Parts: sequence; structure tokens; C-alpha cells
Amino acid sequence: MVTDPIADFLTRIRNAQMAGHRIVEIPASNLKKRLTEILYEQGYILKYKFEDDSKQGLIKIALKYDPTTKQAAIRSLERVSRPGLRQYAKPAEIKRVINGLGVAIISTSKGVITDKQAKALNVGGEVLCYIS
Repeated sequence: MVTDPIADFLTRIRNAQMAGHRIVEIPASNLKKRLTEILYEQGYILKYKFEDDSKQGLIKIALKYDPTTKQAAIRSLERVSRPGLRQYAKPAEIKRVINGLGVAIISTSKGVITDKQAKALNVGGEVLCYIS
């Protein structure tokens, strides 16, 4: 049983990249589906597919690598808020990841969005993770 599904999601992607895999399969949930969509929108993954099975479903993610250097598009995945210590931020307090080159994913009252969208909508929330 996984106590922190977001950390499990990030760890599966991190491990698959370190092993050089092209595709990673992750058990689905609505939150993980939204995280996957954000990764795709920001250009960190090649493509994704949501599959339904008899249980909770499956997310298949095609990881993105540089064609010449074979280096992964995602440099780091860092979990910020965790079940034991939740991290919340107001719109003005949201930190920029690598001086604006990375993305912070935030769970707000408007849904799960990026740090730039949260600042534009002027909403704060729980900072889920940093991606660069």
C-alpha cells in the first residue's frame, strides 16, 4: 500500500529515466492524470495514454530524451508537500523554480495548476512538487 501516491508517481518516472526506459506505467487516479497532463503541456514528456482496466486504470507515459546526448528532458522531480508536512503558499510566496525555467505544480481551489497559472489567477494552495 502506498501512503503517498504523488511521491510514488514521481519516483516511478525518476527510476524509469535513470534506467533508460522509454515507457513507464503508473496506476491511475484523477490527480495523477492531471499531473501527467501538466508534464505534457510543459514539454517534459513525449506523450501519454490513459487506459482503463478492471481496477483503477493505468497511465502509460512515453518519456522524452534528447536525441543526440540521450539525456532525459526532466532533470529533477522534487516532492515539496508531503503527508507528514504540508506546504502551502500564497500567490506572492510561490517560489520560482530555477529562476523561472522549471515548474511548480500547485493544488488550488481552481484545480491542479502550474505556478505561473496560479500567479495569473491570484490563487495560492498546496505546493505539490517542483519539476525542472
